[in-house]
Amino acid sequence: MFAAERRQLILEMVRANGAVSLRELARVVQTSEVTVRRDVRALEAEGLLDRRHGGAVLPGGFTRESGFPQKSHLSSAEKTAIADVAAGLVGEGEAIVVGAGTTTQELARRLARVPGLTVVTNSLLVAQALAHANRVEVVMTGGTLRGSNYALVGSGAEQSLQGLRVSRAFLSGSGLTAERGLSTSNMLSASVDRALVQAAAEVVVLADHTKLGADTMFQTVPTELVTRLVTDEPPPHDERAAAEIQALADQGVEITLAGGDADSGACGPSGAEGVPPGGRQRREMPLPGQRRTQNGGLGAQLRGAAVMADAGPERGRVADLRRR
Repeated sequence: MFAAERRQLILEMVRANGAVSLRELARVVQTSEVTVRRDVRALEAEGLLDRRHGGAVLPGGFTRESGFPQKSHLSSAEKTAIADVAAGLVGEGEAIVVGAGTTTQELARRLARVPGLTVVTNSLLVAQALAHANRVEVVMTGGTLRGSNYALVGSGAEQSLQGLRVSRAFLSGSGLTAERGLSTSNMLSASVDRALVQAAAEVVVLADHTKLGADTMFQTVPTELVTRLVTDEPPPHDERAAAEIQALADQGVEITLAGGDADSGACGPSGAEGVPPGGRQRREMPLPGQRRTQNGGLGAQLRGAAVMADAGPERGRVADLRRR
């Protein structure tokens, strides 16, 4: 492929998706990341896109939301690894909420194996993934269907969540920064996500490294309400993602990195070599700071009770991290 053809394809991908990682661009145009980085610099010089550490975005600073068909093919390996590890955080008999998104859909497919689980969701795709699961109860919110991501939004969805209390919320979004927390580009989706957060004692954000450092219009979860981030380990050249991970950890967010091999030094439940049910490795990062506020005013007692309610090894691991 000639350079002009490569750059045209790169530009079309960025316009279609809003933000694309260098890794994904290199895979699509079938060349090295070094070559793609050079192409991105050239397109930035022409004012056609903005370069970011590890990727490229539409010009103007804020990324926009891409449609579900495009998002479902982006960073698919990373989303699978994240979902594998996140599923290991859920114990038998729990009640959780799961928001809309391609990563949360991957999580739902793995939750079908957890007996006695109750899942509250506004996502048709999450509900579909769990529809035939034995001993898993699915509770749908009301609301108006938003076709671009198959999610129920609006006042009906928000009202159906009032008075609900569950142990955890699993959410995704369009971007995550230490400064603003999780954000999305759609106002209705952001409003429902905030209602999901208010229903949970803990908030677990699922975001691959391409979303770290990206900022979008509507804040959904401020950093002080994020309990844990599950993400993939960013590539060595992605300084932006690595800096955001450290900044989030400094603010007390528990960081779990998905991926790696058996010799990567992953830590987890005793005797399990850090391997959750999905078979993926995970590595916990130490917490330099302490949580500054508690989620939604529920308080430390509710958060601690939710952690210790399940006596499984993973729950114990989370409790150990917090005591440190």
